[in-house]
Amino acid sequence: MTFDQVEIQLIAAVAAAACALPGAFLVLRRMAMMSDAISHTVLLGIVVAFFIVEDLNSPLLITGATLTGVLTVSLVELLNRTHLVREDAAIGLVFPALFSIAVILISRYAGDVHLDTDAVLLGELALAPFERFRPFGVDIGPVSLYVMGGILLLNLLFIAVFYKELKLSTFDAGLAAALGFSPGLIHYALMTLVSVTAVGAFDTVGSILVVALMIAPPVSAYLLTDSLPRLLGLSVLIGVASAIAGYWLAHFLDASISGAMATTAGLIFLVVLLFAPERGLVALARRRTRQRWEFAQAALAIHLYNHEDSPEAVLENRVDHLSHHLRWTPEFAVRVVQMAEQRGLIRRKNGHLALTDAGRRTAQTMLAAT
Repeated sequence: MTFDQVEIQLIAAVAAAACALPGAFLVLRRMAMMSDAISHTVLLGIVVAFFIVEDLNSPLLITGATLTGVLTVSLVELLNRTHLVREDAAIGLVFPALFSIAVILISRYAGDVHLDTDAVLLGELALAPFERFRPFGVDIGPVSLYVMGGILLLNLLFIAVFYKELKLSTFDAGLAAALGFSPGLIHYALMTLVSVTAVGAFDTVGSILVVALMIAPPVSAYLLTDSLPRLLGLSVLIGVASAIAGYWLAHFLDASISGAMATTAGLIFLVVLLFAPERGLVALARRRTRQRWEFAQAALAIHLYNHEDSPEAVLENRVDHLSHHLRWTPEFAVRVVQMAEQRGLIRRKNGHLALTDAGRRTAQTMLAAT
């Protein structure tokens, strides 16, 4: 492994961790589309700032991009508050408009400047180690590593200081307002943080990977836990794993590094979506199947309970009569009876079915609930 390979993986891992932290709150607030909007519209801020300072290395480019991100959020909120359009529609109106203006300005006035839209969208991590940070002439590593490292520390500090406010305004904005907090202020502070993070990762990994790292790891973590601290930790771990595994996938396939990382993040999400212990599709299918059988056994218990000690019980509590009364297939009826026997809800007596005490309690509980 070469030194450049180590640096690329380190830059990607730090960028993934930095993107995953604010992304977790976007996912919890059901604002995943906002990261897509911000990661594209910041291009307008970069372009406008470049026209003003005419220097691609100026820190004002980051300032302009951050302000554009906040402008995006403000415009979306303004449209949403009119109640004439929904939030997703407002995002669909604002972000294409601002991004299109940026593309037009680049193609019209900055054709000879290295601000091409392909680099903006796709990014190129392989080039990140070539831009070195040399304070006082000493090479201490890639600029991207220090930029993303600083943003990661900023995100950690913001979440640590405002953790209580973020948690409260995310899950119950009404209660937060009643307790004297300002959900709107917290919201715009978080969106500013998202903008800063998107801008920092913008030049290195491109907007597509920014969205992938900001959304896919938190969504995967959301399917694995209900605890906010664990969700934040899992988001970071999944993001870092996606970055490192994606790099080696790109190395093996000789493909785009950013594309491979985004693909890996998507594959991890797919695996979690299928096999998450509680919320995965496989677990949900098993739960529905189990509930179907449990409901059938409860229906059998109610049926036997309703006819218990009645003249028609001799006919109604026969297995071969269940398919007629409950409209079950014979095979399904036999299977339900077997499972009810295993659970101790019923017992067979002289070819007929009878409730046990447990089965009687089950029937009474179900009837009381209805």
